[in-house]
Amino acid sequence: MRVFRDMELVEQLGSGIPRILKSYGEECFHFSENYIRISFPKENPSAEQVTEQVSKLISAIENEMSIKQLMEKIGIIHRPTFIYNYLKPAMDADMLEMTIPEKPKSSQQKYRLTSKGLLLKTRAGSRTI
Repeated sequence: MRVFRDMELVEQLGSGIPRILKSYGEECFHFSENYIRISFPKENPSAEQVTEQVSKLISAIENEMSIKQLMEKIGIIHRPTFIYNYLKPAMDADMLEMTIPEKPKSSQQKYRLTSKGLLLKTRAGSRTI
């Protein structure tokens, strides 16, 4: 690494992993017995690409939450409205994913942010997206 630093091919020694964690979160790391795979979102999300409803949903979600929990947190009563205006667009934008994708109608189904959604939430910080 010192050679690369001397040749000005890297900015700073040892800055890669902290910078990746800051920008993309731990979800981009996939560990196996013999290797570490790092996957980055194809496109960095921005506030302009996301509707107000999706932004509100991304801001509200914490860890894994059910539809009922999300609706209560956002303040939506009508389930079809929530699914059509909030949940489906967030999933179509690859911001949200199911915890049990093989059973989409499971009573145990919950939703969580993808690395793309987490990145947008992290970049928004404490302000509303």
